[in-house]
Amino acid sequence: MRGTDLGKALRELRLASGKEAKAVARGAAMSPSKLSKIENGRLAPSVIDVERILTVLEVPDEAKVRLAEAARAVATEATAWRIYRRAGLHKHQEEIRAIEARTQVLRVFQHSCIPGLLQSPEYVRAVQQHSELTDDALEKMIGARLRRQEILFDPARKFHFLITEPVLRWEIISLPMMAAQLDKLVAMSRLPNIAVGVVPQSAPKPQLPTCSFVMFDARLVIVEIPHAEITTSEPRDVEQYASKFQAFEQVAVVGNEMRRMVEEIRDEFLTEQETVS
Repeated sequence: MRGTDLGKALRELRLASGKEAKAVARGAAMSPSKLSKIENGRLAPSVIDVERILTVLEVPDEAKVRLAEAARAVATEATAWRIYRRAGLHKHQEEIRAIEARTQVLRVFQHSCIPGLLQSPEYVRAVQQHSELTDDALEKMIGARLRRQEILFDPARKFHFLITEPVLRWEIISLPMMAAQLDKLVAMSRLPNIAVGVVPQSAPKPQLPTCSFVMFDARLVIVEIPHAEITTSEPRDVEQYASKFQAFEQVAVVGNEMRRMVEEIRDEFLTEQETVS
């Protein structure tokens, strides 16, 4: 199925559902004009686009399978960060939030910074400080990122976060703020539906931590690289990232051992701050 045929199929499903285009677009976190372009074959839908539209339409399983196969034909995509910035990073945060809303088990591997769902407002701001955003765009992005964190308190969903030890020590904000960020990490790890693992520097390395990625159940992976975000739903690719996550999970410290480690690093920050003061 070509992109034009896929758009036509999505349009037919929407008409059959009796839902207006505006309502579907709103539920799928996209503009009505974008939905119109997809349905009319003027814009090839991304994997994320298809995910969101199918969720809103609540289509039968048979149609889901057929369209999933069509989307899989162009399953691997790369979107430059500059494109997301141009459209508004807060809009992309809403897109991700829509995918998270239909995810039961979310896995995150981060080797460069605290995972977005666990970041403090100050940390979010620091991560985006070199993204060339205007003050208004930055505030919108921070607000959208923090709204995404509300899903962490849904006991019906499970979250598995894996980070490497250098992430905890990378001082991208002031020492007191870093200490507060690590306190938040510890606090969130105590929720029954959240597991946080840290891969110590001293642990045997099963692989190179080549990139950060997020797995949505076993159906979709989003990979972050410096200039772009890559999305794939190709089963073989998804399995590769699942294997990578499992390998690092086996050497990570978790539970009380993880919390003791994080708290020790936090105390180092506070001691260093006292020395500086």
